[in-house]
Amino acid sequence: MTKPRPSPPLAGGFASSATSDRLQLMETFVRIVEAGSLSAAAAQLNATQPTISRRLQALEQSLGVRLLQRTTHVMRLTVDGERCFERAKELLASWASFEADVRGAQEEPEGTLRITAPHAFGQEQFVVPLAAFLHRYPRVSVEWLLRDDVRDFVAAGIDCAILAGEPADPAVVAIKIAAVPRIVIGSPSLFEGARVPQHATELADLPWLALRTYYRNEVKLTHKTTGEVVSIPIRPRVSTDNLYALRSSARLGLGIGIGSAWLLHDDLAQGKLLHLAPDWRAPPLPVYLTYPHAQFYPSRLVRFVEMMREAVPGIVEG
Repeated sequence: MTKPRPSPPLAGGFASSATSDRLQLMETFVRIVEAGSLSAAAAQLNATQPTISRRLQALEQSLGVRLLQRTTHVMRLTVDGERCFERAKELLASWASFEADVRGAQEEPEGTLRITAPHAFGQEQFVVPLAAFLHRYPRVSVEWLLRDDVRDFVAAGIDCAILAGEPADPAVVAIKIAAVPRIVIGSPSLFEGARVPQHATELADLPWLALRTYYRNEVKLTHKTTGEVVSIPIRPRVSTDNLYALRSSARLGLGIGIGSAWLLHDDLAQGKLLHLAPDWRAPPLPVYLTYPHAQFYPSRLVRFVEMMREAVPGIVEG
């Protein structure tokens, strides 16, 4: 169950009660439309569905128009609702920008950030820069969610997603922050009494493990000096979508596989795994920070993006 996202203080202390109420009603209306239902908007605004329904009715009464047509299964904007939705978003963005300037929020970020990160990175590696960020900005709190994919930022109430791999959604801002080296590894038990492969072509006949998110039936390796590319068809003994499961399978001698160098470093140093064909690399894995397009970005998001751009390359590219 998704944890409700607290409703942000829209009017602070800079508006009258009436203005504050109207801003809250507009915010509620925008959330209903973007979330797709009253119940989803209620969860994001940390309110009950009856409260959200009352706010919608109050806005419709104050404007004297019907904004949404609702049936048991369908909710859609009226013609007046479409016009109101676009103007409401503009007004809320303008007010948020004004409020941030008046409060000096660009110098002192505050509020809650809802962030997703891939399981492999989010369990430990990226918690380090996250901790530094929170120590630097004590008025900010973070919901840190481990997800390998985010399909709908608005419906999920996500402010920022750390993404491994190329972004598939053209509707988001995507900033590349790192390129993770990926190498071929295997257990020493696979080569007892045999020569450890040094060339990419020597890997073809070995049992393989596949990280199915990035490769399934074929791998491509590039020589780090000459740039020569070799394609190797594979028939995996184990196929998984989890990097830790691939590492464990490799350590148990089930096959060889390709994984991110940062995660495999300790196993290589301790002799639990071997670096195979060490002059050859798989294509590096890009890491992106992604977030929805908006006219205004709160300083807490801007500062988080700045810190991650500085910190992540040193964590995963070394």
